[in-house]
Amino acid sequence: MAGKPRVAFYWAGSCGGCEIAVLEIRERILDLAQAVDIIFWPVAMDFKYQDVEAMEDGSIDVCFFNGAIRSAENEHLARLFRAKSKTLVAYGSCAHEGCIPGLANLSDREGIFEVVYRENPSVENPEKLVPVTRYDLPEGEVELPTFYDTVRTLGQTVPVDYSVPGCPPQAHQSWAVFEAFVKGELPPVGSVIGAGEKTVCDECEHVKEEKKVKQFFRIHEIVPDEKKCLLEQGIICAGPATRSGCGALCPTANLPCRGCYGPPPGVVDQGAKFLSAVASVVDANTEEEAARIVSQIADPIGTFYRFGLAASLLRRRKLDQ
Repeated sequence: MAGKPRVAFYWAGSCGGCEIAVLEIRERILDLAQAVDIIFWPVAMDFKYQDVEAMEDGSIDVCFFNGAIRSAENEHLARLFRAKSKTLVAYGSCAHEGCIPGLANLSDREGIFEVVYRENPSVENPEKLVPVTRYDLPEGEVELPTFYDTVRTLGQTVPVDYSVPGCPPQAHQSWAVFEAFVKGELPPVGSVIGAGEKTVCDECEHVKEEKKVKQFFRIHEIVPDEKKCLLEQGIICAGPATRSGCGALCPTANLPCRGCYGPPPGVVDQGAKFLSAVASVVDANTEEEAARIVSQIADPIGTFYRFGLAASLLRRRKLDQ
């Protein structure tokens, strides 16, 4: 790159944790600021969308885009940054695979509005009002972005050059990604970067003994052995179905992997892989016994597709016609 790389950060449909993850590189943020020109980062500096719209196409060297595509505003910015950026990176689980916002695909816009604005016991809304895209006020017309029925990943909306998994990406991985861009040491386009090439189980120090279980526990229902495989103790752990790179942070703290680094290489549907791993430890002699054991798993869809529903083969619940 000639001169300092021009870098943008954008926050779409997400919790904002990925913005904090950028700062988790700590004092290295000063090195990053010295090595690049940050030309758009509204969470940290005062920028407007018009600033991006005025830029020439391809004038941004790399845009780190975090968040899923939840609304018309998110989609507009995704398309805008795709046009303005030489390289577009899906940064974090929401942009990469939909993450927690993607679980909204179990419902639709009307169902979500019903729960949030009409049925919620903490909301006082006697007129049962819900958001609309346009509303006239004495001061003028107010316009809100269209809230979509379906949450999409960034890659389902525009072409993405690289993906960085994690909810959020770990600091050492983020720094490795930033450094790779600055030095121009990048893998082929389409690669997942800022992660490993194995599974969390390969990073985990808990010992597997090929044991099977007759009961599953939620994490508060058992004090697990700190040295033994959590899944083989009946605690649902996504380690076998999750890409390495985080350092097995959760299992190291004796907590099960949640699956936020997405599917390992070669796996299309993380939820299906996760289901297969869990099924392999079920100790059942009959179909009825198997059904009893798996019925102990709370919120199966939210467990197996917690981070990847939007990017999975399922994608969403079928909409009523």
